[in-house]
Amino acid sequence: MMPDTTKSISYPTTQTVNQVDDYHGTKVSDPYRWLEDVDSQETKAWVEAQNQVTFDYLNQIPARSQIKQRLTQLWDYEKFSIPFKEGDRYFYFKNDGLQNQSVLYTLTSLDSEPKVLLDPNKLSEDGTVALAGIAISENGKLMAYGLSTSGSDWQEWKVRDVETQEDISDHINWIKFSGASWTKDNQGFFYSRYDQPNEATKLEDINYFQKLYYHKIGTPQSEDVLIYHRPDQKEWGFNGGVTEDGRYLIISVWQGTDPKNLVFYKDLADANSQVIELISDFEASYSFIDNDGSVFLFQTDLDAARGRAIAIDINNRQKENWREIIPQATETLESIGILNNQLLADYLKDARSQIKIFNLNGEFVREVTLPGIGSAGGFGGKRWDTETFYSFTSFTTPATIYRYDMTTGESTVFRQPQVDFNPEDYETKQVFYSSKDGTQVPMFITHKKGLQLNGNNPTYLYGYGGFNVSLTPSFSVGVIVWMEMGGVYAVPNLRGGGEYGEEWHQAGTKLNKQNVFDDFIAAAEWLIANNYTSPAKLAISGGSNGGLLVGACMTQRPDLFAAALPAVGVMDMLRFHKFTIGWAWTSDYGSPDHPEEFQALYAYSPLHNLKPGTSYPATLITTADHDDRVVPAHSFKFAAALQEAHKGEQPVLIRIETKAGHGAGKPTAKIIEEIADKWAFLVSILDITVGA
Repeated sequence: MMPDTTKSISYPTTQTVNQVDDYHGTKVSDPYRWLEDVDSQETKAWVEAQNQVTFDYLNQIPARSQIKQRLTQLWDYEKFSIPFKEGDRYFYFKNDGLQNQSVLYTLTSLDSEPKVLLDPNKLSEDGTVALAGIAISENGKLMAYGLSTSGSDWQEWKVRDVETQEDISDHINWIKFSGASWTKDNQGFFYSRYDQPNEATKLEDINYFQKLYYHKIGTPQSEDVLIYHRPDQKEWGFNGGVTEDGRYLIISVWQGTDPKNLVFYKDLADANSQVIELISDFEASYSFIDNDGSVFLFQTDLDAARGRAIAIDINNRQKENWREIIPQATETLESIGILNNQLLADYLKDARSQIKIFNLNGEFVREVTLPGIGSAGGFGGKRWDTETFYSFTSFTTPATIYRYDMTTGESTVFRQPQVDFNPEDYETKQVFYSSKDGTQVPMFITHKKGLQLNGNNPTYLYGYGGFNVSLTPSFSVGVIVWMEMGGVYAVPNLRGGGEYGEEWHQAGTKLNKQNVFDDFIAAAEWLIANNYTSPAKLAISGGSNGGLLVGACMTQRPDLFAAALPAVGVMDMLRFHKFTIGWAWTSDYGSPDHPEEFQALYAYSPLHNLKPGTSYPATLITTADHDDRVVPAHSFKFAAALQEAHKGEQPVLIRIETKAGHGAGKPTAKIIEEIADKWAFLVSILDITVGA
């Protein structure tokens, strides 16, 4: 029996306050401002009351336990990461199946007995302490590693002896948005941190003034050497990486989420050397590949929106002396590395992987033959390595690890997971549809073979569309369970992403952001027009910036969707920049502090475009009480406003995870529970029959 959705749900009463702000002469009320204080007793009581209503609803869906059981059954397979090598050791992650966190192993040869180097599952009772990053010294003897608690972006870093698997005394705090990079002598590493925050408000406070430090092994953090900071540039962040030859520290300077960056360097051969500005204008993105002495190789989108490779001699650095090594192609260049003294380039062709090898002069050698249409990643290693590893996945292929021989060009399976389903039962196709302004947008559609195009198939339309992020084919147990229930899974590659380079990205930013929503709405309309589904059977979903996407589309076209599942979304476009790292998103969104950009943001901000008396799609908002990336106040305020405005019979609920953050490091058990709840919600709303 389905929950009785004709019976109105009694939502918790959410108090309002008389808060009105003036934006360039426009008065905007913010009655739920008090929900921004996530630690107040009033907010905690509100969270508890909302979860009570949500779980009361979910608990009465009979298929929920069956869905969770099937998810758990399918999830229970060995998962391997791509192995990598440092010194005379290999390292890789493995999850036995249902472990909350993957375990890090080390071994001296690929056929030797692996040893557990770090098991994050033993760091906390409930799996909510996650490994957030690792860096192995070049001799393979020491590992710096970062830990995140309850999904927070804040990390503490420790150092472990690889041979003994014991931690040594080093302990670094207040790291955020940083890895670690060891010096060639294995004596220490570079990292970036912020000043110590206020303990009470560290999950909301804004993050400015990152600093780059060097930590020497065996010394306290208080003695770490400040390498670079800019008191005159509060928004600048620094990623420091040591070149493979150990000679230089390359400092990539970032400002927010804009892919444009600066590049500075420091000569590590001279203890007194200054940091030199090599590229000092935020005009393009530059990703360091490697160096031949004083000649630095970069991947850049300068004068090449889809990317190219260039060489800069730091002794002759004028722009007119820069050399092009690999010119821009029709495909989008994702990354380049050097292996076997050759350039290995990872391209996206209509959002699927294509791998090409060039010599150091940029002459094409060969293409790597991949197992099919999907996503390939990895290909890491050192300059003279003749072997490398990569992962290949598609919507119906779990991540399979291949070993690739750079000399013969041969791929061999290294680890292939065994999952309890038959990929031959499913098919993926790629279609191209017209958006509102005529732009052609690609979309992947995956479903059971033999699907009837009768307009009656439950369809899950998933999108992102922002921050230069590309959505490429990937495997998900959750999606397999959805398709087993007869569902269609559709993923359009919206503008704002990186699928077609920087022009595609920019076409979905700031004053162009409405293009992203138009692309998503057009995808829905195409699926309906081509008889895949109907508005009564269509659900939309997205997380983070994708949560904003869902919020904007459900407020603009409430008639088009039966259900909406915005996850950890950015819903208040007038105050997003006031919390944690939110200020960094103005490169994509624009800023409400600028009158013209305010008008654009106000026009689509999900929180501000809910209209009283409207029947909205059934909605299940998901967030977490410890999200310090997109603070939960976005979802809290949107849920309160939606429940107030909504006049339909369908449920509009919010599911608030506790002891969890934005998603990174979330324990397997919590992931399975959340997916089970989402699918159960859709089974209820879209009237899906789940087989016995």
